[in-house]
Order: sequence, then C-alpha cells, then structure tokens
Amino acid sequence: MNLKNSKDINIKNKRAIFDYAISDTFTAGIVLTGTEIKSIRLGKASLADSFCYVTNGEVWLKNMYIAEYFYGTYNNHAERRDRKLLLNKKEIAKLEKNGKEAGFTIIPMRLFINDRGLAKVVIGIGRGKKEYDKRQSIKEREDKRSMARLFEKR
Repeated sequence: MNLKNSKDINIKNKRAIFDYAISDTFTAGIVLTGTEIKSIRLGKASLADSFCYVTNGEVWLKNMYIAEYFYGTYNNHAERRDRKLLLNKKEIAKLEKNGKEAGFTIIPMRLFINDRGLAKVVIGIGRGKKEYDKRQSIKEREDKRSMARLFEKR
C-alpha cells in the first residue's frame, strides 16, 4: 500500500485562484466517513468543479471527488456526495451574507490534513474574474517565472 505521510497531503484547486478573485478565506473541518479519510490520506481526492452552499444554517461542499477506498467493502462511500463543513455561527453568517450577493461564490481552495490528523478545507469567497483579469493573472505569473530564472542564473 502506497501510504504517504499525512502531513504531505495538500490538494489544491488551481482553477479557483485563476477563475476567481478571492476576498476572504475560512478554514473548515469536514464530516467524513472512515473510507473517505483513508482515501484522502492516500491523496486520492480532487476539488475541481466543486463549490459550497449554505442551507438551514449549515455549509455544504458539493461535487468534491474522493475516490472509493480500494480495501473498502460494501460500506464504501459515494464518490461525489455532499459533505457537511464545520464552521462556527459567525463564519456561517458571513458566508451566507456574502454568498447571496450577486457575483459571489463560495469556493473550496485547498484540502489538507492538519497536525492532529484531521481533514480540513480552506474555502474562500470569490468573485468571478473577467477575461482581462485572467490575462493579467497569466502575465503576473509569467513575470514571476522570468524573475526567478534571472535570479537562478546568478
């Protein structure tokens, strides 16, 4: 079994930073089943195409992919089920207020396992970028790379 060190698990949603201008971030716990946390510890999860929504004072993560655990039995989990996020009431109220505004979305940005062994997700409130904003992001990234190359040669 290819078991990674759980501190090495850092699954990022690269499209979130490219497609959205993030204004505020929160770190939330996730309610998981046993086979889900085992798959995450193996690094078999993805945040691509996932988003969060608030209903009845609870925050839910929708469309997050966690691969079925290879050694799981009939108790194995569904790969793309909705997962509840654990936040305090003030954070939920802030997310609900900002999430209802036009143009804002609650996006999961990073999934990691903390030093206590618990799975956490960093979510952000983001406004969708326009095409010219994306071109600016690409230009900034290319400038950083060229600067790094110049300093590397010296």
